[in-house]
Amino acid sequence: MRSVRIGAGAGYSGDRIEPAIELADKGGLNYLVFECLAERTIALAQQARLKDPQTGYDPLLAARMQAVLPICRANKVRIVTNMGAANPVAAAEATRATARKLGLTGLRIAAVTGDDVLARLKAADATLDTGATITGLGNRIVSANAYVGARAIAEALAAGADVVITGRAADPALFLGPLIHEFGWAMDDWDRLGQGTVVGHLLECAGQITGGYFADPGFKDVPELARLGFPIGEVREDGELIVTKVAGSGGRVTPATVKEQLLYEIHDPAAYYQPDVVADFSQVTVEAIGSDRVKVVGGRGKPKTGLLKTSVGYLDSYLGEGQISYAGPGAVARGRLALDIVRARLALTGVAMSEFRCDLIGLDALHGERLAQGGEPPEVRVRVAGRTETMAEAVRIGNEVETLYTNGPAGGGGAWKSAREVIAVASCLVAEDAAQPCVGMLVA
Repeated sequence: MRSVRIGAGAGYSGDRIEPAIELADKGGLNYLVFECLAERTIALAQQARLKDPQTGYDPLLAARMQAVLPICRANKVRIVTNMGAANPVAAAEATRATARKLGLTGLRIAAVTGDDVLARLKAADATLDTGATITGLGNRIVSANAYVGARAIAEALAAGADVVITGRAADPALFLGPLIHEFGWAMDDWDRLGQGTVVGHLLECAGQITGGYFADPGFKDVPELARLGFPIGEVREDGELIVTKVAGSGGRVTPATVKEQLLYEIHDPAAYYQPDVVADFSQVTVEAIGSDRVKVVGGRGKPKTGLLKTSVGYLDSYLGEGQISYAGPGAVARGRLALDIVRARLALTGVAMSEFRCDLIGLDALHGERLAQGGEPPEVRVRVAGRTETMAEAVRIGNEVETLYTNGPAGGGGAWKSAREVIAVASCLVAEDAAQPCVGMLVA
């Protein structure tokens, strides 16, 4: 039975590049997939595009393409990625420029657009899961991108694309698209699409399934994490998956690493809603069949809902933050005095905040004072953060922490401050026809 080898070259926007090079060079791949978008990432990319229409794609796109395009071309590996973010066309143009710089002529680069549904939401005055309406958010809205499916990716590959660049496609769709193209799966073969979604879900986070997110020293030991190898999926025409990695690379692939990833971000294993299918993971079985080789079968599917999840990014507020460290005898007492001083200063100077918190990192920042027990730590880091309605107010919060250098407890050091916009993300559902994915092709 025919099979396809798909490697996961990235699990998020800032992921390492070296494992993708290793996959392209030594993985025996047919496809290399870079999954680089998160809910907040697409909103930030849209914000960047508003400031400069030639941007809005992943900032590491050029570096990744520079690193892998020559190897992929030599080894006949096709690339699929959502690094197009808010601007797949500009990303395709940047990839073409990189290819030409490398002397790679004839490379076909597809841009999949159509996930931007902001105009449609404005016309319908959609209500978000927060209860807010599009009209109510007014000009604070930055973006609205629907999670589109695998069909356009498969169409781009059928048209001969060597590189396919999407915007906000569903993460598993980046892997499902090549399978639909290679095996000719029908778009209503729900069980095949369900198993293909299992494939995509397991591979999409890259190093998580090869032991990166799994590692816990003394309980779940993973070798050579500094050289962590990213996963390869060997997928048969019937959807059977074997998860593995490049021989000799760091990390591990075991039933346990696979099971943890299978359950990652899953609410109902029997109903994992995707644009192409409602996937059912409840009958999936996981079996070790060799060293760093795990077989996964049993994914099923039900008809898609005809609705698409849409992420709406909007300017929510501003965040002001300041930090400073105290060490040595009395560090905790000096840290607490620092917090008292900043609280009093912000009240005296009238800084308006809708939300405010103070932490002693190393003592109570994660679990609160009720779990802070035992001997005092020899060092703490003061952190003060507040949410404001203006940038000017946010700046004042960090400034007050910085003044502790000369106006606060003894021995403060390593002060840091920042003030930034808070881009929040909410969701809603739109009819499938609100998004109109289409494929444009460039040739290097």
